[in-house]
Amino acid sequence: MNKTDLINAIAEGAGLNKVEAKKALDICLSSISEALKQGDKVSLIGFGTFSITERPSRTGINPRTKEQITIDAKKIIKFKAGSELTDSIQ
Repeated sequence: MNKTDLINAIAEGAGLNKVEAKKALDICLSSISEALKQGDKVSLIGFGTFSITERPSRTGINPRTKEQITIDAKKIIKFKAGSELTDSIQ
């Protein structure tokens, strides 16, 4: 399923037109993004939790030159599926 398919499913399920469904989805996704940028967790009960974790810097190897390099620290987004979502796909 891609974004267009999701918009169509929202429009059909909520009785909205596609423009309204796209706007609702965009607002939802931007709200999640903003909360994560501010360092907040986003918990959707039954669906899952989005959170930010810090990955520390580490050393790696350039596969082309076999030279050791330092990989910078960065923030990553984690998603942990909720129990209802996990149970629904079993």
